Amino acid sequence: MSVAFTKEESAETASETLLPDRPISPHPNLVTQTGLRALEAQLGQAREAYEAAQQIEDVNERRRQSAVPLRDIRYFGERLRTAQLVADPASIETVAFGSTVTFSRADGRVQTYRIVGEDEADPKAGSISFVAPVAKSLMGKAVGDVAGSGSQEIEILSIG
Repeated sequence: MSVAFTKEESAETASETLLPDRPISPHPNLVTQTGLRALEAQLGQAREAYEAAQQIEDVNERRRQSAVPLRDIRYFGERLRTAQLVADPASIETVAFGSTVTFSRADGRVQTYRIVGEDEADPKAGSISFVAPVAKSLMGKAVGDVAGSGSQEIEILSIG
């Protein structure tokens, strides 16, 4: 049956319910224990939102309300399926995945970040992804080492 013979709202609803998948990073899906728990919680929240949407009687509204949770269920399900749990670093001698690093920038700013997986990275909360340029330049370095060059130089002050 053509959309022409249905409610006008149905064509709009159909386009609203076919959301594209969230992009999946091409990088390995490394996660900390905290990141793994966060992925599990986010998948649970998406499932709860989907179940709540299924209780809506109006079919168009139910489809609309289900679209985002369905997309998130696919995304978080895939991220959990491909998650590679990385134990906390055994040493604080060099920067590694899971390390908390304090460094000074050439302009005098001092910053502290924990190097984590892409899904748990939140610079405002003090964590950056292991694929971020700063994190890449710090990996394998020790206290006192300088990474970067010129005005982008950073010196490692501490590793935790």
